[in-house]
Amino acid sequence: MSDVHEEFLAEAQEIIESLSRDLLLLDQAQKEHGPELDQTTSELINEVFRGVHTLKGIAGMFGYARLGEVSHALEDLLDQLRLGRVELDPSVLDVLFEGVESFQRLLVDSPDAPEVDVERLLQGIARFTGSGSAAPDDDLLGYELDPNVLSVLTEYEEHRLRTNVRQGVSLYRLKVRFSLLTIDSQLEDLKDRAKPLAEIITYLPSTGGGDGDTIDLDVLLASSAPYDTLEEALVDADAELLRVSRRSSGESPDRRTEHEALAPSSSSTPLPAPPPAPTPRPPSAAPVERREMSPDQLTLRSVANTVRVDIRKLDHLMNVVGELALVKSAVGRISERLRGRPELRQLAIELHRINRGFERRLEELQDGILDVRMVPLGQIFDKLARIVRQVAREHDKDVKLLVTGADTEVDKLIVEELSDPLMHLIRNAIDHGIESPKVRELADKPVSGTLALNAYQKGKHVVIEVEDDGAGMNPQRIVETALRRELITEEAAAEVSREEALNLIFMPGFSTRSAITDLSGRGVGMDVVKTNISRLGGVIDVQSELGTGTKFTITLPVTLAIINALLIRIGGRGFAIPITSVQEAILFEPEKLRTVEGREVMTLRGATLPLCRLDRLFRLEAAEPPELDADGTPPRRYVVVCAVAHRRLGFVVDGLDGQQDIVIKSLGKSLQRVRGFAGATDLGDQQVALVLDVPALLEELLGTPELTALEASR
Repeated sequence: MSDVHEEFLAEAQEIIESLSRDLLLLDQAQKEHGPELDQTTSELINEVFRGVHTLKGIAGMFGYARLGEVSHALEDLLDQLRLGRVELDPSVLDVLFEGVESFQRLLVDSPDAPEVDVERLLQGIARFTGSGSAAPDDDLLGYELDPNVLSVLTEYEEHRLRTNVRQGVSLYRLKVRFSLLTIDSQLEDLKDRAKPLAEIITYLPSTGGGDGDTIDLDVLLASSAPYDTLEEALVDADAELLRVSRRSSGESPDRRTEHEALAPSSSSTPLPAPPPAPTPRPPSAAPVERREMSPDQLTLRSVANTVRVDIRKLDHLMNVVGELALVKSAVGRISERLRGRPELRQLAIELHRINRGFERRLEELQDGILDVRMVPLGQIFDKLARIVRQVAREHDKDVKLLVTGADTEVDKLIVEELSDPLMHLIRNAIDHGIESPKVRELADKPVSGTLALNAYQKGKHVVIEVEDDGAGMNPQRIVETALRRELITEEAAAEVSREEALNLIFMPGFSTRSAITDLSGRGVGMDVVKTNISRLGGVIDVQSELGTGTKFTITLPVTLAIINALLIRIGGRGFAIPITSVQEAILFEPEKLRTVEGREVMTLRGATLPLCRLDRLFRLEAAEPPELDADGTPPRRYVVVCAVAHRRLGFVVDGLDGQQDIVIKSLGKSLQRVRGFAGATDLGDQQVALVLDVPALLEELLGTPELTALEASR
């Protein structure tokens, strides 16, 4: 694929994401205001129209004929909408959403991509564009407007003028004088001041035309604001605001007064209509504060300030940073060795100083690359919002989506892998969690169900919560289903806690069709969700109250690219623990150990801390017995306290070897099923260390008193 083609796909993807956001806002506006097109709704329709028009143009340039055909048909429908010839209702929005969804599939050049029934889609669009409404009555005859002015208005300008008149909005003309040298900036300033109070219908050269350095314009406005408020906001030394009066009964349309009529210069052509100001949208990948600009200005500004970078190039740069980190560590070790030789001590000090400067610059480079990789979760939250609308309509449910923390940023690779698990949770929540309107009414709940998506950063982790106010889950029924599927024994079922019962839905084999009726659908494919989250180094927890609702909490690392790790020794071998999971390291004191339910624990600041001896877990024995200290006692050992979400565990290790930035490498397909390891890393000096998968270890070790499940995978 050529670079130009990749550029097209990236730009098309951005347009589609923008269209999806605008359609969601349009859907919300339709629910709040009905089919009436107020200024905000009209601006949204125009924004969607421009996006579809742009996509149609670039699709034609690159030979995407079917994409161009669908976008052309949608463009016609949007044009009818903004002219008021088609009413904005849910069925029209359904067609618009389906059309934008088809754009995504038509872009994918793969035999596995789902087919798009273009003919059926075009027929659906044609149902609305095939027959427009009759020409409206001429409401404008009741106003002191020069017919010559009306004759030069564009079709859309005339439509907006009629719409405002029908809604009883007052009309004004603003006479302004602009310098020819600064007319662009002055027009932008005028639009910024007018936007909160009025809609600019058009601006035309005024009779008289100004002198050689200035131009006089007549601006036609529609506003419900009081005259004094408008005058204060818009009128300066070179401006005058006049109200467009209604004609008296029976007055001829040709009769007009000097001050109330709007007359363009006969020798002048009208200026282009001002583009409606774009409606604010949720934050994108790189939110910036911007003034309202024309589409052309926005495109030029975007090209000037942004550069698209292939994620593979960033991966390569991150690998280079990892190699440089090894060089830094090697230089540090050499510096330490030189310190032991008196004749080279000064050289060692200088080398150490240079290495510290190198380390600071390397950290800046690493942080810069990581920052480029970070994208807001809003990218997938927008996609999930479309899923919520679609699934809710399929099941005839009224669901309100609440999103907070969409600007929380994580690594782009994590965002891409999160889409499917979150989509699964959303579908389950609407399909089986949130009740039908009738059931909710009988339960004294609001008819409209609520689904909340919340994201926030907690230390070096990102937490995502998916919560609904549906029927909740019954732990007893979950246990009964697990017993029926022979996933747990009767002895285990008798001792299972409420939290453990809820977490049974994540077990492979629990998700069966017959479980749907028993459990309100929870558990369907949840083992896959858990597996995908675990691959990202995260954990998922569930809380549920019967009749109140369910909340899933996903905890993930911010990035997987390069991490700081604590180096440990177990049985004479080196391992690494991601520092994001480490709370502290303390001295191991065997005399403080006690056993609870067959598991070693210790008390740490008044709380019970379960322990795990990694040498026993990994079946590691030291090649040689450890040397005794000078006083004849065994060497010191340590407890590394790790925590992910609410789970906490202490790992007993033989030694601590400091911290180091590492790049985690995959273990390959042959070792992919080995639980407990996230990968391996090169420590330099011909040393390789396995990286512990702390979330998987905590989940496995704290979930089962015996370690047979984990050991069986080795």
